[in-house]
Amino acid sequence: MNIDFEKSGGLVPAIVQDTRSLQVLMLGYMNKEAFDKTVAEGKVTFFSRSKNRLWTKGEVSGNFLIVDEIRLDCDSDTLLVKAFPQGPTCHTGSVSCFGEKDKKGFLYELESVIEQRLADNPDGSYTSKLFARGVNKVAQKVGEEAVELVIEAKDDNIDLFKNEAADLLYHFLILLKTKNLKLQDIEEVLIGRHK
Repeated sequence: MNIDFEKSGGLVPAIVQDTRSLQVLMLGYMNKEAFDKTVAEGKVTFFSRSKNRLWTKGEVSGNFLIVDEIRLDCDSDTLLVKAFPQGPTCHTGSVSCFGEKDKKGFLYELESVIEQRLADNPDGSYTSKLFARGVNKVAQKVGEEAVELVIEAKDDNIDLFKNEAADLLYHFLILLKTKNLKLQDIEEVLIGRHK
């Protein structure tokens, strides 16, 4: 990686992003020594401008940022570090130094929309009506959507396949809600299997 450390006086910005959620966690600065240590040890290390020394994120808190991959921008003067956070990133205890809640993509947003619909129970809400029919009806609907997805997988219409896949995911989220589970619960099982 041909990083241009000289452009900004020996330091380059390093944006840290959660590999799984894609949430931006923090911004720090690396000199060549911090970059080399990050690569060698697999833990994100910065050059602290206030301490005037190398600083490995988590050296005090234990909330290390474990490196997944490092990318260099098109101008060779900014790094994107994708990492697995080992706890909150911000010293305030927040997931992100930008004060955001843990963001995990649109499926998590859709899960929140479903929860809001169930709480508000607006007139004509398909989500509320289906949920009110109970776990058996929701599970049946998930089964129907799974079968429809399999049927579309055998054909060549990719748009119909994508729509059936979306229907299955949507109904799966409602089924999780009937079991008082969240998408994160299932994600944690998958992460555990991945290790």
